[in-house]
Amino acid sequence: MTSAPDYSQGIDVERALKFAVQHIRGDRVQIIEGIIETVSPTWDHERAAKLVRRQIEARVDELGCVEGSGNLDLPGSSNWYVPDIAVVPEDLARGGGALLPDQTLLIVEVTSESNAETDRVVKRRRYAEYGAPLYLLVDRVEGSLTLFSEPGRLGYTRVDGPHPFGTSVHLPEPFGVDIDTRGLQAI
Repeated sequence: MTSAPDYSQGIDVERALKFAVQHIRGDRVQIIEGIIETVSPTWDHERAAKLVRRQIEARVDELGCVEGSGNLDLPGSSNWYVPDIAVVPEDLARGGGALLPDQTLLIVEVTSESNAETDRVVKRRRYAEYGAPLYLLVDRVEGSLTLFSEPGRLGYTRVDGPHPFGTSVHLPEPFGVDIDTRGLQAI
């Protein structure tokens, strides 16, 4: 008879979870506070991200950066995020692995009915804790944009918004661009 494995030395749960999500075939997945979730945005969700992406891409290129939805690791926690948009320096994007939130210049999350509270509360808190300098929340449920900046261990100390769709929101330096929200639609 085979005996049960001896786990008395412990298992590194964070490492095991993050290894697992990186090796799931077919679906993109993230870990939110230890819960594995598939990332399957709807077309209107993708459209909202595209509208923001188009407005920042020229400046992103000027800064020598890339924008995309690559993996972000939050070491020391059971979190592995796939943001809707992250802007990162081009040299960091070449490694193929996950980056850290403090290596980004901007993170954008677009809410859906199923993830709105996660984006508003959990991800906002974690992005601040892990030093993401700018977090732009495109809240399609509320029909607004909010820019969070000046991260700290207890959250972002500066909040600009919420601004209702139809207004412009200024992204500070290094971007220095206004985001026109007229094309965004609430759910």
